[in-house]
Amino acid sequence: MKRPARYLLRILSVTVPLGLGVLSILVFAGMKSPPSAKEVAPKITPVRVITIAPVPIVPRVSGYGTVSPTREWRAVARIEGEIIWTSDKLANGLLADAGEELMRIDQSGIELTLAQIDAQISSIDVKDETVHASLAISEAEWEISAADLVRQKDLAGRGAVPQTAVDKAVRQELVSRSSVNSLKNQLALNGAERKVLMAQRNITLRDLGYTSIKAPYDVRIGEVSAETGQFVSRGQVLVAAEGIDAVEIAAQIPIGRMAPLMSDSGQPRPTGPVGLEAKVLLRSPTHVVEWDARVARVGDQIDPRTQSINVVVIVDQPMEQATTGQKPPLRRNMFVEVVLSAPERTAIAIPRDAVHGGTVFVVNSEDKLEKRDVQIAYAIDTVAIVAKGLMEGDRLVVTDMDIAVPGKAVKPVEDKALKARLALIALGQDNAK
Repeated sequence: MKRPARYLLRILSVTVPLGLGVLSILVFAGMKSPPSAKEVAPKITPVRVITIAPVPIVPRVSGYGTVSPTREWRAVARIEGEIIWTSDKLANGLLADAGEELMRIDQSGIELTLAQIDAQISSIDVKDETVHASLAISEAEWEISAADLVRQKDLAGRGAVPQTAVDKAVRQELVSRSSVNSLKNQLALNGAERKVLMAQRNITLRDLGYTSIKAPYDVRIGEVSAETGQFVSRGQVLVAAEGIDAVEIAAQIPIGRMAPLMSDSGQPRPTGPVGLEAKVLLRSPTHVVEWDARVARVGDQIDPRTQSINVVVIVDQPMEQATTGQKPPLRRNMFVEVVLSAPERTAIAIPRDAVHGGTVFVVNSEDKLEKRDVQIAYAIDTVAIVAKGLMEGDRLVVTDMDIAVPGKAVKPVEDKALKARLALIALGQDNAK
């Protein structure tokens, strides 16, 4: 009897807990409320958009180059001599006005040469006076001898005088004529000698002008190679300077970025500065300094290494534009940016980062995403100019979405601030770049 009782206890220890578990499940299942008949609506993603409209743009492209003066001057000694005086402005970095004397070479030797030439010319003048007086006498004697010759021939013809008298008269006439010709030749030689001396005098006067070294135009003094007391030779460089009336920058412009400067028909503008404006910029961490410039010329060769072309712009009177602490003068070797711009036109401009692999997203009339292929004509800063693919009234998505599925319902929100800034950038008037 003990063994069956033990088995019964084992069976109850298993079946009773199992039954209680099943019962609790049924009870809790009966207490669960039935599912609601109302479905939860899917969440619509808001996206920022700008409504496309043509805006005025200023096509432009930028490049970089270094500043150099448009005119450089080197004073070269054209005579030999000792430097006897120099100006206080003859020092590196100082300014000198046009026509201002900077240096003087000893002219005493040239003045002595000039005095000697003048004395020789005076001597010839005296000779001329003497010769003219002798010529007057000789011409009178020649006139008498010529008349006597005629008379002797007449008498000989009538047999009144012998032939020897005629021969004597002929010899006298020849002597008188020879004397006249000799004196006239002497005057001619004096005249030739005077011309030589006058030429020498003019050369000496020119050399006298070379003793004074003057600035040919407004200049900034560079390297000074001579000083007071130094003997200089002909051809020696005395001082180097540069003009301050204008500077030029040869900006390197990649040929592939010249598209914005094409005409509206897509054809390149005429070679040269026609229709282009220029500005020179010097950027600093706090502000941008700007100078108006003009396009002077465009290089005729493309650099084979950088595939860029030289565009030379000129800034007039950079010294007059300088402002202490705000706008420095443009100086040699300053590295600056040159911005070239074409006349204003109208186009569709969008943010460059809204274009992904030649496509953009727009919100259609059903407020759903739509993928659109676009053709970009060129880019200006952070703006892309659209040639095809978008039209006025399209709503361009400018939100950077990780996943964009065409057909997805969205809530468009107009980004007015971005649209306004886009218009400023297109005109080149945005200062927050």
